[in-house]
Amino acid sequence: MQPRNMSMSGVVDLAAVKAAGEAKAKAEQARAEAARQGGAGAPGGAVPPSALVIDVDEAGFESDVLQLSNEVPVVLDFWAEWCEPCKQLGPLLERLTVEAGGRLLLAKIDVDANQMLMQQFGIQGIPAVFAVVAGQVLPLFQGVAPEQQIRETLAQLVQVAEERFGILGLQVDPDAEGAPAAPAPVPAGPYDALLEAAVVALDAGDLGGAVQAYKNVLADDPANTEAKLGLAQAELLSRVQHMNPQTVRAAAAENPRDPAAQMAAADLDLAGGHVADAFSRLVDTVRVTAGDERDSVRVRLLELFEVIGADDPRVTAARTALARVLF
Repeated sequence: MQPRNMSMSGVVDLAAVKAAGEAKAKAEQARAEAARQGGAGAPGGAVPPSALVIDVDEAGFESDVLQLSNEVPVVLDFWAEWCEPCKQLGPLLERLTVEAGGRLLLAKIDVDANQMLMQQFGIQGIPAVFAVVAGQVLPLFQGVAPEQQIRETLAQLVQVAEERFGILGLQVDPDAEGAPAAPAPVPAGPYDALLEAAVVALDAGDLGGAVQAYKNVLADDPANTEAKLGLAQAELLSRVQHMNPQTVRAAAAENPRDPAAQMAAADLDLAGGHVADAFSRLVDTVRVTAGDERDSVRVRLLELFEVIGADDPRVTAARTALARVLF
């Protein structure tokens, strides 16, 4: 049987792609504006070193820690004013966090004022240090550890966040203390014509033309959200264009541990709108593979996250599931 060409019609909601891009761009602008006003997080703008150490309470835990952990590893320092070891560890963690240059964020939690968080983390003594990466909570150590040991632990945390999740941290401007950050440079443009040409090509099934048009935009403006989303969509469609769905799904069913078979089936799932199924399939494949095979599946999953957009709750849930498997 000859492979059946998949129709481009109905596979990708082009209006949704553009809307998702605009929504994400607005979110990035909001975070950048928050950074200019002294907030902690903003991939779209640099923050001063002082913004890398924040105080967190129960009310702000979700926004200041869980959500932000998709952009930077967050180290949690549970402390109290009466705790003498805390007074030794706290300044050390603050110094190492600033030295990391935006690859870490330190969130300090006063246990006396946040008893519920202390109970939820099952803390029996302080100081206690945890980390949150992509929404997943990880215990690091309790008590005061040697500086070199803490350095090594934090370095491993940064490496895992970068290599396994593509989380690169925040941009830091050492000269921004006490002054608003300079506005980000406005990229060359406008790109309306190129983006429109890409959408037209994508809708017509000219995947090569769409890919090239999106790449032309990204060559001048690497952070262009709509172009990144569109390119990820076009590349996905290029992979599934000549697949025979029955053959691909049969191979995946017969070879549950075969990364290539599972990645092909996940591409079909996503192209057909079965987003959760695609993510779940690859998370399960990461669970049963190791080494280079596991890494190839992880990278494909990150690519599929880009197709949907980082702000989509299904991506957030899948990142958390992936973190559980990897850790």
